[in-house]
Amino acid sequence: MTQGGAARRTVLGAAVLAAGGGMAGLSAGSASAAGGTQAAAAETAYEAEVRHGGGYRDLPVPLVIGHRGACGYRPEHTLGSYQLALDLGADVVEQDLVPTKDGHLVCRHENEIGGTTDVADHPEFASRRTTKSIDGVAVTGWFTEDFTLAELKTLRAKERIPAVRQRNTLYDGRWDVPTFEEVLRWADREGKRRGKRVWLHVETKHPTYFRSLGLGLEEPLAKLLRRYGRDGRGAPLFLQSFEPSSIQRLSRLVSAPRVVLLSAAGTRPWDFEQAKDPRTVSDLVKPEGLKWIAGFAQGIGPTMDLILPRDAAGKLGAPTTLVKDAHAQGLVLHPYTARNENTFLPAEYRKGTDPNAYGDAFGAFKTYFEQGIDGIFTDNADTGLLAAEAFRPGRGR
Repeated sequence: MTQGGAARRTVLGAAVLAAGGGMAGLSAGSASAAGGTQAAAAETAYEAEVRHGGGYRDLPVPLVIGHRGACGYRPEHTLGSYQLALDLGADVVEQDLVPTKDGHLVCRHENEIGGTTDVADHPEFASRRTTKSIDGVAVTGWFTEDFTLAELKTLRAKERIPAVRQRNTLYDGRWDVPTFEEVLRWADREGKRRGKRVWLHVETKHPTYFRSLGLGLEEPLAKLLRRYGRDGRGAPLFLQSFEPSSIQRLSRLVSAPRVVLLSAAGTRPWDFEQAKDPRTVSDLVKPEGLKWIAGFAQGIGPTMDLILPRDAAGKLGAPTTLVKDAHAQGLVLHPYTARNENTFLPAEYRKGTDPNAYGDAFGAFKTYFEQGIDGIFTDNADTGLLAAEAFRPGRGR
């Protein structure tokens, strides 16, 4: 493996020594010179990795993906959340993309922003509150496609589920809504500083809906990826979508690795609904469906329930054959989403009666990783990393 637990602990130990007494005796001049030398070395290492870095098959297994950043600790899809995920050790950091009225791609889990920004506190935008049908579901609120980027930048991000994550509300208002281009610049800066590429996992949200508005996501996304050198087969980036046609479109525009997301078994992707394609997710997780996906994607991102179904009481049942079947088609699996709180955990891993308290997250992670998955989306990258390290030796494929 390229990144084992021992290697990470060595790096962390060296960082602690450098930050502590070992630096105390340096003069200001020598410290400055050392800092400049280290920065130059890091940039040289980064440039070398950009030129010769491996592809997604060289990443650690199981992979830890910072879901919306580190949204267990910071408001989701903010630069603060992304930075913390990286600092906590996430191997990959996730972004969800939606467009503005003037065609800029911004990072929000949904285009409705009433729950993740302070837009309701802005009287100048009160008249823009409306109800829309998004993928067949009526949604009321404020929507990114009704705002220019300049207008959106006057808003501040806030915690989406404050009742569950009250501590995260401390950071309400600290960050704005980032554009994807700002994230690409951040990733490049962090890569140069750390001497290694920062991997991203990028989702197109509601692509059929937005294309119907003349705000197609794939073309501007591909343009940005080409501009920042993340469009090739070895690019440090995954592209993902719940709509297979979006991944097919992206496969014709860029060569970066691609993942088809899969929701509950009986559901149909919205692009299938619009195209009158009768297949459901249940069909896509069968061998023939997986073979079809492997024709244009390198992986799948199933809900964990497709691997380990839960019974009526919320307990895990017998595993399905999805991991084996997907691997047989050469697909990696990045299931979602692992979280620490009782309310999100399988029943057998909950502790006490407080739904917002932490349960036995390590026990749940252990069960997930025992299935042979290649990675996992998690709101708590530090928990996921500690759990994953026990499974990494000898697990490379």
